[in-house]
Amino acid sequence: MSSDNQSGSLQTTIKNAIATVQFGHPASNSFPKTLLKRLTAEIHSLSSNETISIIVLQSEGSKVFCSGASFDELLAVENEEQGREFFSGFAHLLNAMRSCSKIIIGRVQGKAVGGGVGIIAACDYAFGTPESAVKLSELAIGIGPFVIEPAVSRKIGKMAMAEMTLAAHEWKTADWALQNGLFSKVCHADELDAAVASFAQKLSAYNPEALSEMKKIIWEGTENWESLLFERAAITGKLVLSDFTKNALMQFKKQ
Repeated sequence: MSSDNQSGSLQTTIKNAIATVQFGHPASNSFPKTLLKRLTAEIHSLSSNETISIIVLQSEGSKVFCSGASFDELLAVENEEQGREFFSGFAHLLNAMRSCSKIIIGRVQGKAVGGGVGIIAACDYAFGTPESAVKLSELAIGIGPFVIEPAVSRKIGKMAMAEMTLAAHEWKTADWALQNGLFSKVCHADELDAAVASFAQKLSAYNPEALSEMKKIIWEGTENWESLLFERAAITGKLVLSDFTKNALMQFKKQ
């Protein structure tokens, strides 16, 4: 399935017990609300699909994996309820990935910012390339990575998360992300597809029930995310209304 450029695109291909889900948006693969909802619904649908055991999550293009929230929609937020609803989109997606019965492999071909880093962290295994630099830039626009923080901290630890968050203008290299556990493996761009396909194929040959049980173990202790992430969405939804954030977003758009 796919959609027009304004709301982005989402396509799923199923082959040999592997579902490849590809999202895209002309604004650096950012996520407007509608695309977040569609990806969340697709993850839920695939979770109950007995013909597959592995999901590969990837995005369009070669330079950017995901640039996080849609700046246009952030600027359009007019009250706390709208802000909470917008950031709840990422909360719903991360919870869908967490509770999905299938192992999710991330194919990260390029840079990731903000919510994009959260999506990588919510994958069970992620491949990057030397071009897959990551950044948590939220403090620079007057908010913070509150919704995605539990997912990022779970992968790389509180100290590395704090390092990324406080250095809000600084890109962390793919090697840094690998050393800190965000990526499971980093390979050259021309080897990425073969590496992801080979790993997914090996996993898909394993007992689906064993994989599903392993998924539960991997995510043990995160049950409170059903409420925590939405509490965080409310915090971000309030902060995004500040003059600081509105001005910062306008400056970012002009760059």
